[in-house]
Amino acid sequence: MKTKILKTMLSPMLIAGLLLAPLSTLSVDSVAAASAASKTVAVSTQQLQVIVDGKKLSLSAGAYAEKGVTFVPMRDIFTALGATVTWEGKTETIIGRKGNRSISLKVGMKQAVINGKTVKLDSPAVVRKGVTFVPVRFISEALNANVKWDKAANAVRITSQEAAEQAEYNEWLEQQKNIPRLTPKEIVDKYDESVVLIMTNRAQGSGVVIGDNLILTNYHVIGDAASATMLDVYGDELKITGVVHYDKAADLAIVKTEKSIDIPPVVLGYGLNSYKGGKVVAIGSPLGLQNTVSDGLISNITYEDGIRYIQTSAPIDHGSSGGALFNEFGDLIGITTLGYSGTSADLNFAVSVIHAASLNSEVTEEKIKNAKFLPSSLPDTLVGAPLADIEKVLKDQFSSVSTTEGEAKFTKWEAKRDSAGWLVLTADIDPRFYMLYGASMSQELRLWAINLGNEFHKMLPDEKIQVLISFERDYGFEPRGFESGEVTALGGDKWRVRYPIIDMQLKNELYIKVRV
Repeated sequence: MKTKILKTMLSPMLIAGLLLAPLSTLSVDSVAAASAASKTVAVSTQQLQVIVDGKKLSLSAGAYAEKGVTFVPMRDIFTALGATVTWEGKTETIIGRKGNRSISLKVGMKQAVINGKTVKLDSPAVVRKGVTFVPVRFISEALNANVKWDKAANAVRITSQEAAEQAEYNEWLEQQKNIPRLTPKEIVDKYDESVVLIMTNRAQGSGVVIGDNLILTNYHVIGDAASATMLDVYGDELKITGVVHYDKAADLAIVKTEKSIDIPPVVLGYGLNSYKGGKVVAIGSPLGLQNTVSDGLISNITYEDGIRYIQTSAPIDHGSSGGALFNEFGDLIGITTLGYSGTSADLNFAVSVIHAASLNSEVTEEKIKNAKFLPSSLPDTLVGAPLADIEKVLKDQFSSVSTTEGEAKFTKWEAKRDSAGWLVLTADIDPRFYMLYGASMSQELRLWAINLGNEFHKMLPDEKIQVLISFERDYGFEPRGFESGEVTALGGDKWRVRYPIIDMQLKNELYIKVRV
């Protein structure tokens, strides 16, 4: 649509008055008519304005209209819309960039290039008195802005994409003020049956029903599973046939059940109505206690490696992974994922539902049809395998563990058999990490070692297995207070401290000792 232009017109009455008046003098009526003419011209020649996001743009040279097209100084409009602009003097080419958008046009040419695609212009860019002018509507719309003509103000009004989105968001926020808040009981009444317990051949977790036969959970709940089932609050059990889609970075996965779940699904939104200090309710199955409810606040909203996390004081525990976190408006805002142990501060985290919504948008009928369990990162068996292969599994799969204090690393993995026929697996823990956090993460180290032992028992069911994880560090003095054999002289006033911090033994039964 071409820009409308105000045209300066001379009143017929004024023309008649001028024609009839004597040339030498003016009558009173003629003076009044002349005054009216002056006012008419003043109104009609009101300076053309450019208003961007509600603010009048201060132009380096006046905007003007010609043949239905409004022109403004090149640099002024690009800068006002948050774009950079470059002037190539030799070729008289204008190059503008904003985000992933690029615009190129030449003075005098009725063509431009937007992101590599050629488009036609109603009027080309021009140079007047050393100033380069560009058609304001073309540049604005090429940068995804909205342009309107304000006849009363003789102005071009431009609304940038950012301002339009902000206005839409502000309107949405106003709408949220009228949404009723729900009590924890009302949230439970509405969603309790939509949260299920998931049991795999390796672990137990939680899940949220999001479709006729689809469940959302954490990737770490289902990632290494070869089989799984879901159990709802009514005691009905359904077989899970595989993974439909997953996002390992966000720790999310969507799984498929063999039959229809026949439970109302939870709607996946974007969790925008989440704010620090807002009330939340968590539903999951910590330690296998199905659909346990807890409440708390949104303690913080954080980002790590591009993933948005909702920190909450609502208590969760092992088994809560994959459960639901609802806000006080009854919206699913996160999938409960992890928490810090050994603290009374209730430091727990949920992956923002925005990542789940994105994952779900990529699900297709074909992906649902072809759902299957992911390949295990561990071999089915190590029976008869050489020690070198066992060491490779240890190095590849057990060289680190994420704890609430950070990542604990294990080095110098060795597998050997002793004279009594035991398979002894040894490694050293990062000594600095252990000295700082050993006491606070002892329970997590215990669980990690038990998991390692269970996995190796599955792969080597007839073996007697001992896992020894040791602390080792050299000092420039002889440390005191250690057991015999734990401090060794190296010479040159150097001493080495070495002792086991984890000693786990198992075959048909398991024994474990953790030293802190």
